[in-house]
Amino acid sequence: MRTSISIPSPLSSAKRHPPAAMSSQFMTKTNRLVVLRHGESDFNIENKFCGWHDAPLSEYGIQEALTVAIPALAQSQLEFDVVYSSVLSRSRQTAELILCKLNCAYVPIKEDWRLCERHYGDLTGYRKRKVADRYGEEQVQAWRRGYDCVPPPIEESNRYYYTICSNPIFDDVPPGEFPLSESLHMCVDRVKPVWKEVKREVLKGSRVLMCVHGTVARALVQHIEGISNEAIEKVNIPNCVPRVYEFDLTTGGLVGGAINLGDQEYIRRKTAQVAAIGD
Repeated sequence: MRTSISIPSPLSSAKRHPPAAMSSQFMTKTNRLVVLRHGESDFNIENKFCGWHDAPLSEYGIQEALTVAIPALAQSQLEFDVVYSSVLSRSRQTAELILCKLNCAYVPIKEDWRLCERHYGDLTGYRKRKVADRYGEEQVQAWRRGYDCVPPPIEESNRYYYTICSNPIFDDVPPGEFPLSESLHMCVDRVKPVWKEVKREVLKGSRVLMCVHGTVARALVQHIEGISNEAIEKVNIPNCVPRVYEFDLTTGGLVGGAINLGDQEYIRRKTAQVAAIGD
């Protein structure tokens, strides 16, 4: 049973960084980017494949944003000029909560359908354990983690088919690009143009937060860190843990490796939970 965590009040702006052009990061010719997976959704509670279904944050997911992400960001004195999110509500909700509590509600949020979670096809709405019992754990892990493994496409018989395909939040998806199922590789390719745009922003000095989904965060890890297809299959991203990257503004290169902000034991425990199929 989850324990309730008190929700913090808005944080003082006294210790936050000045605009990027005057920050120590900028003066030393570097700038930081934060990648963060949204808080737990209603489907996460039930351990269901969610994908393009627009599941909202659960109550615990709201608390994750408020008590895990925000303190970590505040303690590192991170501030933002722009936030990128998907069009799915769990991504946008997390971004709004963070900006509100950091007294940065004025910061624009750029929504982009290409940052939506990977489409899990006809697995959408089913408990992962139930699917594993039917198809075997090896097959389910291949669907979840395999780079080129595509789940069965969603069919009209799936209870979420019409709520996904007719959802107006996807009106900007070009004809012929609306997926019925995706592999990790397909998601990596979909995210790439957005990442190029974000990197340009970062190298101009903009402080960017990307509030995204688990598979999209993994796709960004591959683009940013340049790791192999085999290595990205083993990467797991816990909810609401800020992952910070620093870039050299002159060369555009990555300075050092990723830093996960927060309690490291908590991060290890949550990462292991993400990797497992669960009950």
